[in-house]
Formats: sequence, C-alpha cells, structure tokens
Amino acid sequence: MTKQRYFIELAYDGTNYHGWQIQQNAVSVQEILNKSLATILRQPIETTGCGRTDTGVHSKEFFAHFDVATETDMPWSTEKAAGIVRGINAILPKDIGIKNIFAVAAEAHARFDATLRSYEYHIHFSKDPFKNGYSWELRDYPDIKLMNKAAAIITEYTDFSCFSKSNTQVKTNNCKIAKAEWVVKDDGIVFHISADRFLRNMVRAIVGTLILVGKKEIEPEAVRAIIESKNRSNAGMSVPACGLYLTAVKYPFVTER
Repeated sequence: MTKQRYFIELAYDGTNYHGWQIQQNAVSVQEILNKSLATILRQPIETTGCGRTDTGVHSKEFFAHFDVATETDMPWSTEKAAGIVRGINAILPKDIGIKNIFAVAAEAHARFDATLRSYEYHIHFSKDPFKNGYSWELRDYPDIKLMNKAAAIITEYTDFSCFSKSNTQVKTNNCKIAKAEWVVKDDGIVFHISADRFLRNMVRAIVGTLILVGKKEIEPEAVRAIIESKNRSNAGMSVPACGLYLTAVKYPFVTER
C-alpha cells in the first residue's frame, strides 16, 4: 500500500459551525468533511486545512489536504475525482459544498504552502432579512475616504500584535499585507484585505478599528500608535463574524480553476 496526497477545494456557510477546526463538544466544518470523505473513500481520513476560521465565519474558497491509502501509485483520473466530488456533495449538508479534488505532491501542505489569503468583510445600512447572518448592519454610514487612508497606513506595518487574539501560541505576529481597501457595493460597503497570513481575529479587529476612524472617533493617523503599541486593548472591537468571508487562497502549484 502507498499513499497519495490530494487537495480538496470547498466552500461553506459558517453560520451553523464553530469554525473550521475540530473541537470538543462543538460541530465544525472539518469534522463533517472528514466523516463524509471517510464514508465515500471507505477509510479513515484526516484533513489539514489552509487555516482556521472562527465560529460563524464563511468561506467562498477553502483548501485542505488529505492522504489516501491506495494500491497504485497512479492518482485518480479526472473522471474518478469528479465522481468522488459528486458522491461527497450528495451526503454533505447543504451549507458545505465541494468544488474540486486533485492530486498534489506528497509534501504539498494546505496551510504552510499558501502564499496569499484574501478576506472580505461586508457591511450594509438598511434592514434586510436576506442579509441577516451574512453581513453586519450599521445604522450610520462611515467616512470611506478616512477609512481607506487608515487602511493604507496599516499596509506599512508587519507586526500586528494589536489586532491578534491573545494566547494564540503562534511563533510570530508578523504578516505582510498586500492589499487593504474599502469599496462601495450596492447599498453597503466591503473591506478587501489580502496577506501572506493572518492572526486569529485579525481581520475583525482591523475592521472594528477602521470603523472608529470612519465614525471620526479617532483620526487615521491614530492607527499608527495603535499598531506600534502592540496592545490589543488599544484597537477597536472585534466586529461580528457574520460579515466575514475567506474568499481566496493562493498556492504556487495551483492554477486558477
């Protein structure tokens, strides 16, 4: 017997889950996916995700890897992989969907090989029952220009201890932000941010801080002092999870699909 490593691409509505990662006494996306894969492939399967999302956070694009014990060195054909995708989707709940499964090198890693991750945070301003749970409703429209000025300042830094949840046991709080920008969309606004990695709760804390700027409670330049303090208590609140989406994860060996 030998092992073949596969990447699986999926999307999920995080409303009913306590995030991606398996945990005791709570239902996670990873737990449901592992069980579904094991059922279809008829062997125990343990997935490793590209990261972890918090309770209630959604993902439009998420990758994980897993190993399959097999008697041949040949990976699945395109047709077989497509059939497995259909089989898994047939037993998964409707809020988790598999897009693709493809073979990768034995050392390929969904988390450590990712070179860029992108998130969106959605905000709307009028009561809309169809956005409840998928966007954060604000009463007052903030100043977008001021928020983008502050967002540009954030891209000048790499140490984001001030936006990180405490006691996360990571080796470093450094991240390289490639993009941070607010855009107007329909009756709301969307924050786009991309970086090589993110700390736990980082995007929601950044949004909460930028909203303070947009409400003119602090000046854009005050963001510098917040970041340089490396103190989470100096930053803004963590905004609700419902508006946050992981939208893209990039790898050097994965082409656009």
